[in-house]
Amino acid sequence: MKRRGRPRRIGQRLLIIFLLFLQLAFAVYALVGGSLYSVYIRIALNTVSIAVAIFVIAGQEKSAYKLTWAALILLFPAFGGLFYLLYRLQSSAGQMRRRLAAAKARSLPYFAARADDFLDASAQFPEYRALLSYLERHAGFPVYGGCPSLYLSPGEKKFEKLLEELLKAEKYIFLEYFIVEQGRMWDAILEILINKAHAGVDVRLIYDDFGCFFLLPKNFAKRLEADGIRCRVFNPFLPVFSSLQNNRDHRKIVAIDGRVAFTGGINIADEYINALEKHGHWKDAAVFVSGAAARSFTLMFLEMWSALTGARENLADFCPALLDSALTCEFVQPYAASPLDGEYIAAGVYLRLLYAARRYIYICTPYLILDEPMLGAMIAAARGGVDVRILTPCIGDKWYVHMTTRSYYRELLAAGVRIYEYSRGFVHAKTFVSDDRVAAVGSANLDFRSLYLHFESGACFYGGPVVRAVRDDFLHTVACSREMTGEDCKVGFWKRLIQDFLRVFAPLM
Repeated sequence: MKRRGRPRRIGQRLLIIFLLFLQLAFAVYALVGGSLYSVYIRIALNTVSIAVAIFVIAGQEKSAYKLTWAALILLFPAFGGLFYLLYRLQSSAGQMRRRLAAAKARSLPYFAARADDFLDASAQFPEYRALLSYLERHAGFPVYGGCPSLYLSPGEKKFEKLLEELLKAEKYIFLEYFIVEQGRMWDAILEILINKAHAGVDVRLIYDDFGCFFLLPKNFAKRLEADGIRCRVFNPFLPVFSSLQNNRDHRKIVAIDGRVAFTGGINIADEYINALEKHGHWKDAAVFVSGAAARSFTLMFLEMWSALTGARENLADFCPALLDSALTCEFVQPYAASPLDGEYIAAGVYLRLLYAARRYIYICTPYLILDEPMLGAMIAAARGGVDVRILTPCIGDKWYVHMTTRSYYRELLAAGVRIYEYSRGFVHAKTFVSDDRVAAVGSANLDFRSLYLHFESGACFYGGPVVRAVRDDFLHTVACSREMTGEDCKVGFWKRLIQDFLRVFAPLM
């Protein structure tokens, strides 16, 4: 596959952005300034905005979203309310919600759990019974015993293991990523995918159009199809305002033959394997699972594929028979989160881990933009005597997000939370580990977009080598990081004002 020039790629994308702004400018002119009755139109729009603001505040959305939307509507009363209505009352999100619900209903029977795994896990890890039950019995994601797993950090280790497993594929390879960029990493993967597709292996790729907005040419999917790789673009970014455009596929999933799978924070681009320096050393993490747990990731992918294509496949063809597992002291529970089902599963996992912690909880995240429940849980844990530590990047990839992240340090440090910034560069890993008993590794950041607006994936590990590996990696990384103090949080009046302003609009970041 030949690479196209980046200038042409950027030109195509900038045209879409220009059309969006042109659309907005025309709407403002037509509604406010382009009519002889503009005064009456303005009064009507202001009335609509006030009514919408009241509706938003009285609604059941997260309080942070209420504040953000109310602020936007009242700051721009001429068209803020109308924009909210246009944004929220479109059918595209509803259609996607129905397709995903139908796909989930078809796949749910195949998320088969072995009868004893939940009981064994609950008996051995009673402090996490609420989490186990929430994911299996409420969300439909079983826990599995006897599934050898590996923690892979940094990205180079995941890349090496991924190539090894791709070469072993015999039946199918499913990949789902937020970012795919042509370069050393993708070229090595693509060569294997093409060879496997030509050998009769069912190779499929889903990538998010927004994540690849400036990275891939518009005909990228067609070129893959020509090479035998079935490809779908999640939520193509169009010059039309739509609520669905705000929901992105942030998952990182590889499922191979129903026997192994990968998830975590690592996308397909050269900075993730430090083949390209971007924001210093790139610290990331992924997990490899095998055995019955791989089935969950296969079904997660097929649900999304069905929602995007309308395909109704025989799911049994992709699910190897479950074998009885021997007694084990380690368990893995894969999960996925959707912004369209109202469950916010990734946030639920993190909150339950915080409230279950007794000795320590170590958190690694590139972004720290917290809502009230998450902030409250961290503060409550620290004040209750739990050793709460958070690792964030020293070098941010977005200045405004990094500034917002640092705005939370004051409250957390005051409560006894210890915060470190990775001195060597950028931390992109999303990991929790607690009490030498449980760990969570996935794609969800500690910010509003990941927890409430994006499709995410992850896995909880109860006991076993992955838990120890996540703990040891965190402590090793902290050793080459700088611990933040109250002095680091002292900023001038204007910087503090900017931070407070950014926090109001944090749900949009």
